[in-house]
Amino acid sequence: MNPPQPVHSKSSALALGALGVVFGDIGTSPLYTMKEVFGGHHLALTQDNVLGILSLVFWSLMLVVSLKYVSVMMRADNKGEGGILALLTLAQGQAPLGSRIRWVLMSLGFLGASLFFGDSLITPAISVLSAVEGLEMGAPALHPFIVP
Repeated sequence: MNPPQPVHSKSSALALGALGVVFGDIGTSPLYTMKEVFGGHHLALTQDNVLGILSLVFWSLMLVVSLKYVSVMMRADNKGEGGILALLTLAQGQAPLGSRIRWVLMSLGFLGASLFFGDSLITPAISVLSAVEGLEMGAPALHPFIVP
């Protein structure tokens, strides 16, 4: 007798990957926030201030993800497919054939896709640089390793 196989193993892996994309891009925001809040003359670097800012960032991200992505964006799909090109297909389906609006929608869709791809290429590098700059605040000895 064959052992029971997990029913949703592939779909669970895809869901986890999709969450990684969403949270990966959104998750870089605290790096920038901490550097900006505590850098310069904004706030003193105390335990209460750090915990307060972390709490603010955490709840802001949870609300944005819960309200925007789960309740709004997850409902916009094209027969189960998502993304900017699937939304472009839905929008073009509402425009009359041969109209100028279809061309404008297609141009905006491709522009949005290219901006998304550009963002996904540059975000990891910027995130690493920001993380290293943020480390300098806690460990000033790392200053020689920081690229301005």
